[in-house]
Amino acid sequence: MSGGVEPETPPGSSSGGSTPVGGKPPRHHLTSIRHCASSARIAAATADFDLDSGTLSLISPTDIRPGFLPVFRSGSCADIGTKSYMEDEHVCVDNLIEHLGMRSPGISGPGAFYGVFDGHGGIDAACFVRKNLLRFIIEDGHFPSSIEKAITSAFVKADHAIADSHSLDRNSGTTALTALIFGRTLLVANAGDCRAVLGKRGRAVELSRDHKPSCRSEKIRIENLGGTIFDGYLNGQLSVARAIGDWHMKGSKGSISPLTAEPEFQEVRLTEEDEFLIIGCDGLWDVMTSQCAVTMVRRELMAHNDPERCSQELVQEALRRNSCDNLTVVVVCFSSDPPPQIEVPRFRVRRSISMEGLHMLKGALDSNA
Repeated sequence: MSGGVEPETPPGSSSGGSTPVGGKPPRHHLTSIRHCASSARIAAATADFDLDSGTLSLISPTDIRPGFLPVFRSGSCADIGTKSYMEDEHVCVDNLIEHLGMRSPGISGPGAFYGVFDGHGGIDAACFVRKNLLRFIIEDGHFPSSIEKAITSAFVKADHAIADSHSLDRNSGTTALTALIFGRTLLVANAGDCRAVLGKRGRAVELSRDHKPSCRSEKIRIENLGGTIFDGYLNGQLSVARAIGDWHMKGSKGSISPLTAEPEFQEVRLTEEDEFLIIGCDGLWDVMTSQCAVTMVRRELMAHNDPERCSQELVQEALRRNSCDNLTVVVVCFSSDPPPQIEVPRFRVRRSISMEGLHMLKGALDSNA
């Protein structure tokens, strides 16, 4: 197996961190890395949120400071849902320099790393990727001069390591979505149907595309490589078009396969308008729109300013909406302060009616008299 890395026994259930008192943010500097395979199921609440309709009309502030530098603090929640076993994994690194134990060449300023990995066919692939993907990125020869190449290489290296391992189930697979941040630059890499959504002054901005076989660009790519799509499944077997592992579908290493481990990228330059990031497995997005999730998180951050509780509340709401999958959510805030109130402009509306309209209204009233 590449790098001599062996899998560990999947961790048991774990729950979120401490809850801040009086609306103050958690002490993010105390947490370097967190991960879990599952958590105790959150009891479904009876209240329902009606958040899916419409988007906010916002006033964007014009006084964005050019020297803005984000602060990273995160919270996460994972739940087995209605499944009989947990196959999701995730990782949160709020302080990348501290986690690496040294200031790596080419890395200046604050950095952070987050990832969600939705396993299938067993836990081996997701657990292995969660443990090793960040190390593969940092150790790649393209890092940090060409981070996209380093991340792509790391995804492929993890994929090949699963194929070469004698202790991992090479037929297990996982989707993978990562968010790597240096200073104000956020780079999202995605292979599969996890999703990253940026909260921008209350507006949802999707930073990844769900790699479903039915997606037009993925369908073209699959068919050009000799694959087929049957009832929404790649070769009638897999509901995603990109994944790490699944070597029973890829054949031998080096062969051309419609199922690829290579990620797609989206890069964003963060400003003060960018308040938080939500990344989650498809168990969340199957029952909730991106805008609904952003609206919920922003409202809750304004109430208690705790990303851990926000992630728990998203999972709880997904359970109320009868999500049928494992649930994993990470919420990353870019400021120590809660989001500000949004100013909605007031317009003077002149209400008038034409003479023709007045006559039509008079006629309708007279006919009902």
